[in-house]
Amino acid sequence: MKKISNVTYLIDSISELHELLRLPKSEHPLMSIVSFENIKGIPPEVKLKFAMNFYVVAIKKGSHCKMKHGNNYYDFDSGVMTFIAPGQVLNWEITDTTPSTGWLLIIHPDFIRGYGLGQNIKQYGFFHYTLHEALQLSEKEEKMMQKIMKNIKQEYSANMDVFSQDVMISHIELLLNYSNRYYNRQFITRKQVSHGLIVRLTDVLSGCINSKKLKEHGLPTVAYVSDQLNLSPNYLADMLKQMTGLTTQQHIHNKLIEVAKDMLTSTDLSVSEIAYSLGFEFPQSFSKLFKQKTNLSPVGFRNSFLSLLG
Repeated sequence: MKKISNVTYLIDSISELHELLRLPKSEHPLMSIVSFENIKGIPPEVKLKFAMNFYVVAIKKGSHCKMKHGNNYYDFDSGVMTFIAPGQVLNWEITDTTPSTGWLLIIHPDFIRGYGLGQNIKQYGFFHYTLHEALQLSEKEEKMMQKIMKNIKQEYSANMDVFSQDVMISHIELLLNYSNRYYNRQFITRKQVSHGLIVRLTDVLSGCINSKKLKEHGLPTVAYVSDQLNLSPNYLADMLKQMTGLTTQQHIHNKLIEVAKDMLTSTDLSVSEIAYSLGFEFPQSFSKLFKQKTNLSPVGFRNSFLSLLG
């Protein structure tokens, strides 16, 4: 295990992770699937900050450890599904030695390289969600995921032949596609939370614009907005896409254009002054976006409004 900073370690291989979790040697150097009941784990007194060079998919129930992502700790004591991409920094803290139930699927990028999944896996946004955005599975969904994991385990533990990798990758793709479906269901069934998110998003953007600091700090970014909402950029984007059909960036642009319209019709500020006050570095960029959204230039919009006033 390599130390990549004063406090962070890099788990570079699956064999290193098996050693850390006190598991038997992996049956494949680039892929592993283990039952949580078989993980003896890190000694309780150990607190570890680490990153891994592989993808991890976990179905966990009754876990007695805490994982830290960013500034927040999350307890895994109910049935959840989590996804971790290579390079994400996490903290591990054991609070109880009682084993969890569930599965841990570990996939090195080289295992899927050369397959369609090698490229497509980057399109599964949930690998970049934070831990508190885990997938909450219904009993029926959990049974389906457990079944797929068991199929992967069965193939993994059998005598491997030239078809083994193809079959396992097919099962992994199936698992990820079901995860996409279930996350979509989670967005839909959390409508009350989702609608509250729109209100909070509007409040964040309004507060950002009303602070009069855009001229100094520039346009509000997706990273800034998601941080203010305590969500990962990917989770926010996927949730908004499901709810409204628009990306986070489109919501930001729409709010800026809405404010720009008010300024064009209620002030004598020039187009350049409006552009700078809204955080645009160049007035031309503002004018281009405004025309994309309204089919009119800022001056054309102002003139059309004045003509309506007579």
